[in-house]
Amino acid sequence: MRKTPFVTGEYYHIYNRGVDKRIVFVDEYDIQRFYESLDEFNTIEPIGSIYENSFAKKLGSETSKLEQDEEEVLVSLIAHCANPNHFHLLLKQETENGIEKLMQRMGGYTKYFNNKYERTGTLFQGVFKSIHVDTNEYLLHLSAYVNLNDRVHQLGSETSKSVRSRSSWGEYTDEKVKGICEKSIIFEQFKDIAEYKDFALSSLESIVQRKEMLRDVDEYLLEEAE
Repeated sequence: MRKTPFVTGEYYHIYNRGVDKRIVFVDEYDIQRFYESLDEFNTIEPIGSIYENSFAKKLGSETSKLEQDEEEVLVSLIAHCANPNHFHLLLKQETENGIEKLMQRMGGYTKYFNNKYERTGTLFQGVFKSIHVDTNEYLLHLSAYVNLNDRVHQLGSETSKSVRSRSSWGEYTDEKVKGICEKSIIFEQFKDIAEYKDFALSSLESIVQRKEMLRDVDEYLLEEAE
């Protein structure tokens, strides 16, 4: 029984790290593959594999799974980040068991990674971790934490320089960036992008100083890349 039950219509912070804190995104293509999986597998109807779905697209539909009607996706992605040795996702479950189904399908990334780097075994540290986002205040501050996660941990060591962290910060702060997030729940609470940006930056400073809201996450991840 999972400690955090997933309820349709509710928001959750999903995160995990590499086993033994190992690097799980070695280069930019790895991050691209992770997000491609996140996008393609987010559909009620199974697609088989990314390769099969790419072939199907060549024959017809070019519509991203996250651009389909809300009823057809497993989750809505509110914010995301992928750092060299861990990831964070802020999700809203849209269908029953949607989060678990998506994360199960994301296991295909491990197969891709192991084939590419000629390794075997588990890539991530056990089953993904989850926290129920049970207040609007938590939701807003968590969006800032996820969007600016590389700044939280000041990722800049020699290990992490091999790949740039990627997050949805650009989607939130640049209207020209076409992303995969459903941002309306956040933006409807601010008058414009500039106001959200100011909020996120000030919120981040507070989070770094207190870390109360995210203590469980930090204790698990020990996230500074080593």
